[in-house]
Amino acid sequence: MKGRGRPARPARPAAQRRAERPKARPSRPAPVEAPVVVPTEPFRLRYVEGATPAKWIRAWAEQMPQPLEHELVDEAEQEVALRDGSADAAIVRLPVAGDDLHVVRLYDERAFVVVPIDHPAADLDEVALADLADSPLLERGTMTWSELVEVVASGVGIATMPQSLARLHDRRDVASLPVVDLPPTTVALAWLRTRDGDDVQALAGIVRGRSPRSSR
Repeated sequence: MKGRGRPARPARPAAQRRAERPKARPSRPAPVEAPVVVPTEPFRLRYVEGATPAKWIRAWAEQMPQPLEHELVDEAEQEVALRDGSADAAIVRLPVAGDDLHVVRLYDERAFVVVPIDHPAADLDEVALADLADSPLLERGTMTWSELVEVVASGVGIATMPQSLARLHDRRDVASLPVVDLPPTTVALAWLRTRDGDDVQALAGIVRGRSPRSSR
C-alpha cells in the first residue's frame, strides 16, 4: 500500500515569484578624496647665527611637499622678521619680548668667555666670574660677533657669548672656555600666535623629533 505523500503546493505565478525575491541594495558610490593642495609659496624660516637648523631643514624636505626658504638673521632682528611678516617661523635665542609668540624650547647653550690668547685664563678648562674680575668686559653693541671677537683678540678686553658662537668664531689669537656661574642661553622655535597653521605645526613636530610615522 502506498503511503500518503505531502500534497503538492500549487505552482505560484512567475510574477509572484519575482516579487518575493529580495531586492538588491543600491551600491554606494565610492568616496571621493579631496585633492591635496600643495602651497606654491615657500615656508619662510629665519635663524640666528650659531643655530644649527640643517637637520630640521633636511627633515622638512623629506616629509613636506611645500618648499622651505631659510635665511640667517641678526639676533637683534630675530623678532622683527616674525612681526613684519617676512618670516613664518624663526629659530631664536631667548628671551623674546611680548606674549604674542608661541615658543618651543629646543636646547640650551653654555655660556663661554672669549679671551686673548695671552690672558691668564686662556689655559684653564673653565672659569668663574670672579676669575675675570680684573678684565674689562666688552659689550657687543652694534658689532657683529665676528667683530667682537676681533676686538677681544686686540687685547682690549674679554667677551661672553653662547658656546656655539665662541666655537664658530674661534681663531688662533683667542681662547674660549665655559663660565661655570653664568646661566645658559636657550635656543627656541618661535612664531606668531596669529600665524599658527598646519605648516607651522609640522615644523614644530619636526624640531621635536617627530617622524613621518609619528602621530600628533
